[in-house]
Amino acid sequence: MTAPAPKRLLWLLAPVAAFAATLALLTAVQGGGGAAPSLSSVDADIDAARVQGASIAELQETLRDDPSNVAAYTALGASYLQRARETSDPAYYSRAEQAFDAARRLSPTDADAVIGLGTLALARHDFSRGLELGLEAEPLAPESPRPLAVLADAQIELGRYADAARTLDRMVALKPNLTSYARISYFRELHGDLTGAAKAMALAVSAGSGSLENVAYVQTLLGNLELQRGHVAAARAAYRQALAGLPTYLPADAGLARIDASAGRTAAAIERYRGVVARRPLPEYAIALAEAELAGGRDRAARSDLGLVRAEAQLLRAAGVNVDVEISLFEADHGDPAEAIRLGERALAAAPSVRSEDALGWALTRSGDPAAGLEHARRALRLGSADPSFLYHAGVAARESGHDALGRMWLERALEHRVALSPYHAQRAEEALR
Repeated sequence: MTAPAPKRLLWLLAPVAAFAATLALLTAVQGGGGAAPSLSSVDADIDAARVQGASIAELQETLRDDPSNVAAYTALGASYLQRARETSDPAYYSRAEQAFDAARRLSPTDADAVIGLGTLALARHDFSRGLELGLEAEPLAPESPRPLAVLADAQIELGRYADAARTLDRMVALKPNLTSYARISYFRELHGDLTGAAKAMALAVSAGSGSLENVAYVQTLLGNLELQRGHVAAARAAYRQALAGLPTYLPADAGLARIDASAGRTAAAIERYRGVVARRPLPEYAIALAEAELAGGRDRAARSDLGLVRAEAQLLRAAGVNVDVEISLFEADHGDPAEAIRLGERALAAAPSVRSEDALGWALTRSGDPAAGLEHARRALRLGSADPSFLYHAGVAARESGHDALGRMWLERALEHRVALSPYHAQRAEEALR
């Protein structure tokens, strides 16, 4: 059952005309960070304004001259987190942690240090720790939306959706900016309101940010939403807009590859994905490349690229990043179903969100227990999600456990959004439907 959203949250997602009066305010707001799903679920806020004034080298020089400068330590930590977002290099997480820890030792109640550590916990998918730090930071900065960003992200990923709705309502009332609108967009997407999600993400794009990466990030997320809605031209425009502002922004490049793949331009998709993986071999990109290759009959190349996934997952784990949900799904699709179940169970115990339910349900279905998989698939869809992957997994579980009509309904709904599925999974959804 969908949790009721607060009154203000519903107002924000009214028709576009209702937002006209707020746009002038938004253009004056310069907020940092962003939030959204994807591999990640939701990235936490980074205050870009604190980073702009000095480079990492300059901040390090400041700290050599004045090792008791708390503000320099927190700015350095934020800079490292921003670099992690820009490069996807998890090595920056450890550096950020050292900087925030140093600030906290010097000033245990420094709000920026606590918020920074909360942001880092969320980046590593340690959502319970993120919740603790968000709650700790809130009274330290009661007039700032930044602790609420950490808090809302943690609540969403821990499956506390009613709490998250209240936090988001407070957050947008305090400061309607890129950070708050992007989170509202993700919340609405989880509840199956793709139109409302796209409107909120468009407001996030309009709000802007002091960081080019943050703006490219929300433009790409808008593209992902438009693709899920079947608006391919709008999705392509959003990805290209992100690349116009930041030509090296790989998530937008990967978005264009998804469009090529969904349109049957397999060779073009593989070429673009290969360029993305060559620059940043993250699991999500390596999987997308391999699945495009599988759909195109390039099995040997696909096996090689799937081998990258476990290696990259090990690197992420070494940096303290929890990738249980993502690798559970990977193992269910391309590896060891028993390992998929183990990781899915661990993910659900740590963070009982709809994403964890989906991962465990799919692992169980692929291991030969579709009845158990269907129970988790129902819970994954309890908010009303329109995610085609959730629907595909639920449809297969239902059909394989003897619920043909239910399975057909979910599979048909998944294929309505087939442009947001990889061709590999779209083919399998069609096979399951037949």
